Amino acid sequence: MDNAQSKRICGELFEKMVISGANNLKANLKIVNDLNVFPIPDGDTGDNMFMTVSGGISALKNSEGGSLCQKARALADGMLLNARGNSGVILSQLFAGLADGLKGYEEATVNEFGSALKCGVCKAYSSVSHPVEGTMLTVAREATDLACAKCGDNGTIGGFFAAYIAEMKSSLDRTPDLLEALKEAGVIDSGGAGLVYIAEGMKLAIDGKEVGAVGGEIAKAQDIDFSRFNENSVMKYGYCTEMLVQLTNSKGGVERFNLDELIAFLEGLGDSVVAFRTGNVVKLHVHTMTPYKVMEYCHGYGEFLTLKVENMTLQHNGIESVEEEKKPKRVRPRRRFALVTVANGDGIIDVFKECGADEVIDGGQGRNPSIERFIEVFDQVNADTVFVLPNNGNIIMAAKQAAEIYQKSEIVVVETKNIGQAYSILSMLDYSSNDTAQILELMKSDMCDVVTGQVSTSVRDATIDGVEIRKGEYIGFSDKKMICSKQDKVDSLKALCESLNSNERDFVLVFYGEEISEEQKSEVANYFAQTHKNTEFYPIDGGQEVYDFIVVLQ
Repeated sequence: MDNAQSKRICGELFEKMVISGANNLKANLKIVNDLNVFPIPDGDTGDNMFMTVSGGISALKNSEGGSLCQKARALADGMLLNARGNSGVILSQLFAGLADGLKGYEEATVNEFGSALKCGVCKAYSSVSHPVEGTMLTVAREATDLACAKCGDNGTIGGFFAAYIAEMKSSLDRTPDLLEALKEAGVIDSGGAGLVYIAEGMKLAIDGKEVGAVGGEIAKAQDIDFSRFNENSVMKYGYCTEMLVQLTNSKGGVERFNLDELIAFLEGLGDSVVAFRTGNVVKLHVHTMTPYKVMEYCHGYGEFLTLKVENMTLQHNGIESVEEEKKPKRVRPRRRFALVTVANGDGIIDVFKECGADEVIDGGQGRNPSIERFIEVFDQVNADTVFVLPNNGNIIMAAKQAAEIYQKSEIVVVETKNIGQAYSILSMLDYSSNDTAQILELMKSDMCDVVTGQVSTSVRDATIDGVEIRKGEYIGFSDKKMICSKQDKVDSLKALCESLNSNERDFVLVFYGEEISEEQKSEVANYFAQTHKNTEFYPIDGGQEVYDFIVVLQ
């Protein structure tokens, strides 16, 4: 149905718009991912945005009410839990503000919808500690302001989105003029590009041409072997029980509900308990023999938005095998301190655990941890104070959002931006003072003197920091500074180390990527033996993706 001439947006149309927008983004993921300032194959802005909005659509489809405000709130709550990466977190805040602005609306006029979009822009800006112009924030703000100025109450939905998208594209084209790093790299802002694809997909839905449904992409059905449980079986492992509960005033749930009481109740019924409240929506997970008791308890406070109960004998989620599900879950005693970090590569993960990390979240390419994943791990480590090392500037926002939501522990996010900073902190980890502020200051001090360099493959031609780069060459860089580009990866490592004066350091650690050969390892070892006479050299098979070498200088 063509709604372009309509002057109101209802819940049904909003759902179609969001689904079409998400699918259009998915169709253009590679384009968005490749808009990377550094031309290396770690661009995942599109992936982060798509996974964020997909999680929201899962909640949207299961929302109990059909009004615009109910659909918008379900979408926003689902996106918040699934948000990952800076772009995903900002996107979730745009839609959270939109939902705030649409509160109480069964449907909205174009003017009312535009005002709600402005609420989204304000919320997104406020979620960033130091907003930078020339990013998706600018694109969202300028497009919203212009579309609202052009289209009043008599405007049509089609006309509003036509103006909205036109200004989005113009704003996106201007991002290199506002951000020097984009101009030098010769790219536009990737997050802004993702917003354009979402908006274009939404416009297609308005015109009655929405890009197909994404339901199959959000949650693929798993093959279940029902022979694992038959008429002669005896239940041993219980049910994996998950639900989203909307607290309602009609049941007094908004005022009466107590999260601590829920957690205590769940712990009395089973294990692997995770529960938290976002606004007036409660998310919970528990392994229990009596899921009906969980449902009965929660139903006394509100209504179910989503509900899932799975026989764990049959369950296989692709991460834990059935045999793993059979093992009793280790309940950690409550401790004063714990540390959670993010890494990719079996070798790096092993080193971090040996140094004292309580949990290491896999944060490989396309796998930035969601806010919900952080919350689950905070629950697992079970400590009064949990220190978090994100080790990537693109993960810090998600970690901070999770810290704001989590109420059972004090969460301290240390803004580490690379593996070297995390290694330096972990190698000198000391809780003996028993003082959170003092431990945090030591961590910040420990990460100050470490220098981290990386070598990866260039995916396009570019000139950055005066370094001429050709597609397929191996580039060496440290923090945000490009240092060298070579045809051989080991040569690039050598040039990187020489530029960083590694031979003046006491300690050099090199993590080998997953594709480094034994011959290349020998060449690296010989280089350090010949040129770093007074430096201790430690090679480790990190097994990380994307980066052939990660060098840590202390």
